[in-house]
Amino acid sequence: MAYRETDNVKARKAAQRAHLLRNAEQLVRDSGFAGLTMQTLARQAGVGVGTLYRYFDNKAVLAAEVFRLATEREVAAVAQAMEQDGGFAQRLEYVLQVFVRRAQAAPTLAWSLIAEPVDPAVDAERLIYRQRYAELYQQLLSDGVSQGSLPLQDTAVSAAALVGAIAEALVGPLSEPLPKASLAESLTQFCLRAVGAPRA
Repeated sequence: MAYRETDNVKARKAAQRAHLLRNAEQLVRDSGFAGLTMQTLARQAGVGVGTLYRYFDNKAVLAAEVFRLATEREVAAVAQAMEQDGGFAQRLEYVLQVFVRRAQAAPTLAWSLIAEPVDPAVDAERLIYRQRYAELYQQLLSDGVSQGSLPLQDTAVSAAALVGAIAEALVGPLSEPLPKASLAESLTQFCLRAVGAPRA
């Protein structure tokens, strides 16, 4: 008869996995993905290295899972911000304020999610993450076009361009570190001009 895990065992394993992922994300928040190793995580989480391999086949799998969970939260925060009432310009400004504020609150994590050189498995997750952002911005732009707040345009192209510009200005290779007090305002002005919207 095949062994079947009890609900208690499943719950204990799920709790242990969540514990490992929380500690792994904290390492990334502190030092980026370069600081996430199996040995360091084992010490941080108070477990043996062998325990980690019961939950994650290798570091690449672990890093991709940390990336996915962290970016799901960030994308969800932007999606919620886009539900703000108001015209296109007001909504865009609010979204960018939320995005920049979250990045400035955790600059190492923001850099890790957007620009840090990473394993191919994490890079594949990053492409998904950028596409999800582009889809959100495309919906916002489409709303603006349909409401007459924006000129007719290819919203998919405009959305992809906005995602790239925002990421570069925030933590990309050409950007400075994050302490700019007016970063959200400057990004808003740029994005509004780029898509042909009047200033809020």
